[in-house]
Amino acid sequence: MKKLLSLVVLLATVLACTPTRKKGYTLPDPHDVVMYEVNPLVFAQKNAFNVIANRLDSIRDLGVNVIWFMPTYEQGVEKAKNSPYCIKNYKAVNPNYGTLEDFKRLVDLCHEKGMSVIMDWVANHTSWDNVWMTEHPDWYTHDEEGNIIWPATTNWEDVADLNFDNADMRLAMIDAMKYWVTEVGIDGYRCDAADFVPFDFWKQAVDSMRALPKPLLMLAEGKRADHFDAGFDMNYSWDYMNANRDVFQRDSSAVKLFMTDYAEYDTIPQGKVKLRFITNHDEAAGRSPVQEYGGVRGSMAAFVETVFIRGGALLYGSQEVAYPERLNFFHWKPIDWMSNPEIYNEYKQLLGLYNKYGALKWGQLIGYPAKDVMVFEKLHEKQDFLVLVNVRNHDSQAIIPQEWQNKKVADMMNGGKVELPVVFTLKPYEYYILKK
Repeated sequence: MKKLLSLVVLLATVLACTPTRKKGYTLPDPHDVVMYEVNPLVFAQKNAFNVIANRLDSIRDLGVNVIWFMPTYEQGVEKAKNSPYCIKNYKAVNPNYGTLEDFKRLVDLCHEKGMSVIMDWVANHTSWDNVWMTEHPDWYTHDEEGNIIWPATTNWEDVADLNFDNADMRLAMIDAMKYWVTEVGIDGYRCDAADFVPFDFWKQAVDSMRALPKPLLMLAEGKRADHFDAGFDMNYSWDYMNANRDVFQRDSSAVKLFMTDYAEYDTIPQGKVKLRFITNHDEAAGRSPVQEYGGVRGSMAAFVETVFIRGGALLYGSQEVAYPERLNFFHWKPIDWMSNPEIYNEYKQLLGLYNKYGALKWGQLIGYPAKDVMVFEKLHEKQDFLVLVNVRNHDSQAIIPQEWQNKKVADMMNGGKVELPVVFTLKPYEYYILKK
């Protein structure tokens, strides 16, 4: 009887420490992820948490089911460049964004609107004025003269490199990771610079997080195959993004996209997922997708073939209004969210199809390689789709697969029917999503 009472007390304690789920909130399967990256500095210069809260309906209506917040922690000042990835305190929020209570309310509101929340975790380094620096200097990497160094092979002089040979540092970091799950109720992490961090730490950390009494989504910002052995659900599709650049900017054959897709999935375990994107905060800091892909229509063509071929989908906040310039994520940059409603609605329609039809997300892929047009079929149960994307800024011809030739099929974006000849001509950067 005493043992039974002890178990009841333990269970009650665990449940009390774990934030309850809000109505409508379900952590999606990694294969169903539509993720939206929130950079607070494109929402507001001050009190961004409250401003973001007012934009949640617009984000949700795009078809988003996971919100990823870029680092919201207190930032360092010493040697700093105003990077949100320069963390002074792993258990405090950036006061410029709001209070901890503001952030808790924001997480709860995301859940009420049916969206899960993941935070950015910066494991590789801290700011130079992090409390660990004075209390635990042995938790950092030192050079031969005993000086703490910034991460090797980088120019990240504003941050100090952590030493993963130190067991105490690892435990302190895992404790901080648990804090945001148990105290704030987040649903996982996007782990920054994951390729820089040893496999055995990620295995230790992910195992520890999985032991918490709630399901979590774990995304590695990296492309090492061992991320999945460490327990991550998803990692980054860097190779596919680079292949897109070759196709759109250097006139490489669209066959390269099929080859890269197959190569990426051939190197990961069955059931794991690559996160597919045409931009994110790092890429947009150099060029916007409008600049990268030859204009607004080119960016939309790139998004369609990137997301619908297979993988999880990512949108970076500003992408849905076709923001035309680079975005330096170290500084505030206001976005006019009403600037391109037709592009917002196009993304909404595309992701609505993606969410509605399993074939378009994780259906069987049949590719028909060609130089200028991406042609591929997606099949699942009785669903059969044909996707055509002209990756060139000129008219291009696609040979239609034989079983689709001379048939009238549903045009899922434009409505009505399309009759498919043997050879189909697409206008510059035009795309079709067709259904039998």
